[in-house]
Parts: sequence; structure tokens; C-alpha cells
Amino acid sequence: MSDDKTIKILFFGDMVGKPGRYAVRDFLVSSFSSKNGIVLDETFVIANVENASHGFGLTEKNYNELSSYGIDCMTSGNHIWDKKDIFNYIENADKLLRPMNYPSGVPGVGSRIFDFGEYKIGVINLLGRIFMSPIDDPFAIVASEIKRIKEITPIVIIDFHAEATAEKICLARFCSELGASAFFGTHTHVQTADESIINGMAYITDAGFCGTIDGVIGMEYKTSLNRLTTGLPERYDVAESGNEQVNAVEVELAPSTGCAVSIKRIFCSRDKIEEDGSQ
Repeated sequence: MSDDKTIKILFFGDMVGKPGRYAVRDFLVSSFSSKNGIVLDETFVIANVENASHGFGLTEKNYNELSSYGIDCMTSGNHIWDKKDIFNYIENADKLLRPMNYPSGVPGVGSRIFDFGEYKIGVINLLGRIFMSPIDDPFAIVASEIKRIKEITPIVIIDFHAEATAEKICLARFCSELGASAFFGTHTHVQTADESIINGMAYITDAGFCGTIDGVIGMEYKTSLNRLTTGLPERYDVAESGNEQVNAVEVELAPSTGCAVSIKRIFCSRDKIEEDGSQ
């Protein structure tokens, strides 16, 4: 194996409803991807899917649909339990992670080691505690889990689903000191412009979201407006206008060390995907 060989990780921010699922699907098969060096067989693909089924949770049908797109790992967050059939299939969903810092006894798993060609890739999913529902300490849990995974592989990827930027930055620096390879923040649905490499670990505060641009973080504008101006608990609906975006992050890693070589934000509109797809 060449010392200068790298592997690519492609991480999609929170996928919101059918517009988000289809935007990711079309992105993965478009010439935009191939022109930018994204080859599915050579790229480990991760997507946060906690909003993939009508904006809340993930059905088994949509889990299977997303698997067929070439997604290798699906991470999640606080909405993972919103579709009740999750309890019927999560134990058999070998690509799906729920946050690891749920209490003992909660169905599913919070980390996995995936076989990817000649490599093994560890992925950990965690949930924040600031402005979120009470949950176990992510710092204590991730420290022991990174140590466990690194006894098997040097490649450790983390999705931290959290609200507060300070909590994300602090946990990221903590994980970088423990030898993590990449750390992607999710949950706020707004892609941040702070991609960097910290102690050999690729980092971004929030990867953004995949879904309709003409709304409020993927949801209908009018519903969001009514909730914010009246305080009434009106149900959110996924925005659908045909104008979608893909927010993703591409990272290159040195598989021998697990260290990040590069990190790049991706923003791609539906128009760009279709323009390149027609060429």
C-alpha cells in the first residue's frame, strides 16, 4: 500500500424529507460528482437521516431507499424515534446509527466499524446536551469509544448532533486530542464556513442540510412564520418547491494514520445538479 494513498469520506448534512432524499440521490449519480472526483466505489458515504421521512424520523422504507443510493452509513439525532416503525427494524439496520449517549437499554447502536475495501472505518454518533433534551455525557462516552475503535482501525469519524456551537467546538478539540479523523457537526441545518484541520482531524461546526432552499431550514415558510409570530404549536411541513440544495463535506484521509489531509465544503443547487447531469 502506497504511503501517499488517501481515501475519501463524503458526509451529507441533515436530509429533510423527500426533497432532501431525491437531491442526494441525484447528486450521487450526477456528472457533478464524477467531475469533482467523487466515485461511489472509492468514497465512503455518510448521511444524517434523522429528518429524512417527511421531516421527522426515518421509516424502514426510506432506510432501504437510501441504502440503494450507495450510502454506506446513516447517522441520526434527536428525531430518530419520531417514526414508530423505527423500533421494528433498528436492530437489523446495519447501516444506521442512533446517538451513542442514549441510556443503556435503548434500541440500536451508537457506533459501528464498517468494512470498506481493504480498510475499516469507525463511525460514532453523539447528541449534544446544551439546549437539547437531557442525555448522557458525550465527552465521557466518546473518549472510551475512540480508544476502543483505534485498537482496531486508525480511522474514526464522528457526527455530533448538537445545537450550541461552543459545545461542538469544545467536543471537537477534545476528540482531536484523542486521535479522531473527522468531526462533523449537524442539527442546525445551516452550513458553517469554518472547515479546518485540528490536530490532524477534519472539522466543521455544521455540515448544513439537504432539501428545499425556499423555506426555513427545509420546512414550510408560512408554518414557521405562524409558529414564531403566534407561539401556537402548528405542525411543521416539509417545504417542496423544486428548488433544492445539497450541503455536504468531503474529507480526504491517510488510511495508515487516520489523519485528515484535506476538507472541502460542498454546496450544490438543483439547477447545478441538473445542468451537469444533462451534459
